[in-house]
Amino acid sequence: MKSRGLVRFFFSILAVGALITSIVGFALKWGEYKELFINLEIGEIFSVLLWFVGVGMIFSVISQMGFFVFLTVHRFALEILRSSSLWNWLQLFLILFVAFDLMYVRFLFFGGSGESIIGYAWLPLFLLVFGLLVAYMKQKQSSKKTFISSLFLMVVITALEWFPALRVNEEDWLYLMLFPLMGCNAFQLLMLPKFAEK
Repeated sequence: MKSRGLVRFFFSILAVGALITSIVGFALKWGEYKELFINLEIGEIFSVLLWFVGVGMIFSVISQMGFFVFLTVHRFALEILRSSSLWNWLQLFLILFVAFDLMYVRFLFFGGSGESIIGYAWLPLFLLVFGLLVAYMKQKQSSKKTFISSLFLMVVITALEWFPALRVNEEDWLYLMLFPLMGCNAFQLLMLPKFAEK
């Protein structure tokens, strides 16, 4: 990819992160922000929007770093293991391990007495289903060999990027960070070949 394409790619991901974070941010706190829109308080709306855009750009940079780590680890693993099938099995194990841990470990640390583990299952399940959908789209776009690696990026790498919000375990931050990361990772995975062609 030429440097101009790389810069365009970088700023496109920044825009994706900013847009998704702004939409999710306003949706999460709509009860608070509704009055601003009703009273047309443009200054307040703009300052809140600016904050969401800034936070979204930070999330998109985290996503880009995770994507670069994924590409590097993927290449090294193929070189070291000398077998793509062995690397695929290892990735599959890590995907299942991380998906289970996102439910079970969060329940161990943050679950209250009498609380069910089922309440902690839906976010990892949502991430897994979204990852399967994106991996399927990537497979259709290129080849069947990309399916497990794409799923690995969408589940394992996204979970690593999401770790700061997971540690805090505040519901708003969990959603505010997860959706932009998922969107940015999916965008990078599906759009990189198109930017490289240009």
